[in-house]
Amino acid sequence: MLRHLPNLITALRIVLVVPLCWLIGAGRYEGALLIAAIAGLSDAVDGFLAKRFGWQSWIGGMLDPVADKLLLTAAFVWLALAGELPIWLAALVVGRDLAIVAGAVAYHALIGRFDAAPSRLSKLTTVVQIVFVLAELLHLSHWIEVPSPLRAVLIAITAGLTLASGLHYVVVWSARALRAARSRTENPR
Repeated sequence: MLRHLPNLITALRIVLVVPLCWLIGAGRYEGALLIAAIAGLSDAVDGFLAKRFGWQSWIGGMLDPVADKLLLTAAFVWLALAGELPIWLAALVVGRDLAIVAGAVAYHALIGRFDAAPSRLSKLTTVVQIVFVLAELLHLSHWIEVPSPLRAVLIAITAGLTLASGLHYVVVWSARALRAARSRTENPR
């Protein structure tokens, strides 16, 4: 039964999307910061448990990035809707994630099982996006004043990595799909 604990923690992290959106929409940034911190901590805990005790599973490998993406996407969209972030940045984050999901679905439908193994660039992008959201929530909650030049740098780094990571996925998975298609035509069953 304990081997399912990481998946349960991940599922609870997905549930945190609702209060996160509500708190940001209501301008209650301290509460949103607390929810984001709990989500980040739960992500670390479920990852640690899965690796430490060998409780990794295919569903966990799929749910974990989905939980991360839902929380980050929700935070970016709701912060943009609240007028606290540039709309284009939220659109870039959402567009990257939609491209990745569409590519994964197409790969699964046309080629075969999709193995969700994030690249180092993708992991770095996720970390930077998390840091950006936390910095923004810290700033909005008035716990820490983030100077405008630093915020501009954080926006530029977040946007650059998000774009680079999205393009990386397209290039890598397109190449894999082409290799698989070539292999099928060269070795028909």
